[in-house]
Amino acid sequence: MAEVSNKEVTNREDNYSQWYNNLVVKADLAEQSAVRGCMVIKPYGYAIWEKMQHELDRMFKETGHVNAYFPLFIPKSFLSREAEHVEGFAKECAVVTHHRLKVAPDGKGVVVDPDAKLEEELIVRPTSETIIWNTYKNWIKSWRDLPILCNQWANVVRWEMRTRLFLRTAEFLWQEGHTAHATYDEAVAEAQKMVNVYAKFAREFMAMPVIIGHKSETERFAGALDTYSIEAMMQDGKALQAGTSHFLGQNFAKAFDVQFANKEGKLEYVWATSWGVSTRLMGALIMCHSDNNGLVLPPALAPIQVVMVPIYKKDEEREAILARMQELKAEFEAKGLSVKIDDRDNLRPGFKFAEWELKGVPVRVVIGPRDLEGGHVELARRDTSTKENIPQEGLADHVAALMDEIQKNLYAKALAFRDANIRKVDTWEEFLVEIEKGGFLLCHWDGTPETEEKIKDLTKATIRCIPIDSCVCEEEGKCVYSGKPSQRRVIFARAY
Repeated sequence: MAEVSNKEVTNREDNYSQWYNNLVVKADLAEQSAVRGCMVIKPYGYAIWEKMQHELDRMFKETGHVNAYFPLFIPKSFLSREAEHVEGFAKECAVVTHHRLKVAPDGKGVVVDPDAKLEEELIVRPTSETIIWNTYKNWIKSWRDLPILCNQWANVVRWEMRTRLFLRTAEFLWQEGHTAHATYDEAVAEAQKMVNVYAKFAREFMAMPVIIGHKSETERFAGALDTYSIEAMMQDGKALQAGTSHFLGQNFAKAFDVQFANKEGKLEYVWATSWGVSTRLMGALIMCHSDNNGLVLPPALAPIQVVMVPIYKKDEEREAILARMQELKAEFEAKGLSVKIDDRDNLRPGFKFAEWELKGVPVRVVIGPRDLEGGHVELARRDTSTKENIPQEGLADHVAALMDEIQKNLYAKALAFRDANIRKVDTWEEFLVEIEKGGFLLCHWDGTPETEEKIKDLTKATIRCIPIDSCVCEEEGKCVYSGKPSQRRVIFARAY
């Protein structure tokens, strides 16, 4: 592996966007692919995504959900059955028209075979409500068949014109839950339950504070009656929607004629939800905690929680230090920690330090000949950039406890930053000044799409959510733009 220098990462203060792009590439998380708008997720980046996936999957199963898989291709006619849904995704759909290629007439390259045109064009899934509800029609006949609580881990395609690694790509990985219920109340409770699962994951595993709220009607998922979201603040003050959960009412059940016989034998349409998070969470993780030296990973999601670096001059020193490191590694692993000994002899220790700092490993342990003789180690924390000498005796217990401390410290730091950048704004003149500073603006809104759209056009700020936790917003006032009466404040911000 080539020697790495954290100096290759642009400073956040100079160019936040370039800092982010540098960091994703230099930390070996992802890179651009040969396919425009699509990314290659590299092994280190995918290892973080796997940890996210593992924890979320466990949480889904604890709430009674099961995994399934549905086709990548959706008949075009399916999308047209739900008008709002097709309108919401029409501009992002990739369409398959033919099923075969043939050698070009000049013998050079290949061309589409005109005789292989599909009878019905297929959409590469932008989301799976339509194909899943067409399937559920075959599964649901009686109240006894409900609820259905399915989730799938999959890839989707939304043909984005302006892309950025993890945050917005033409193809991305995600999970999408799709549930069917006998009653309105059950479906609403499901949508609320799942947005709270996402919030718990963000707070406890990503160490990322989020605000739960309703989306405005304009910002709802296409075809939903209500959308709940978790909104996070990045270090540049912009908002990032980190997860959504949708109450779909009976719209999709009616579009695909999914009815069930209730306990009285009467036919009723099923009530539906869908919910999902994607590899966009990787972007959120990067922008929530990282610094000018590279990634800062919360221990709960770090693929490597402890890296051990030996320092030596002689072969016998190397052998003795690595032998001791192997013993300590076993003690760490017995505590459930993931550990790597960096025994590469083609890199100087300073470059190893820079590489693991760039990759965000929470704890670095260094042992040299004097440390070995004295029975201690040098321990460095990534979250605080501090070092201390620690006895080797009881080191595993100390480091295990330190992981909890680091996790809590990262959350507390992010929460303090977010709360310091939430401001109440009551006048339009003040809004125009404050929106340029970034952060979340708590403002009264008259509830009309027209006012929402006007504010977006003038400032590029959108309603991130109508909060239902974290902020006290139920109070009477006047809309920040129109001056009309308002019953609550909402969060306006510029967003990714």
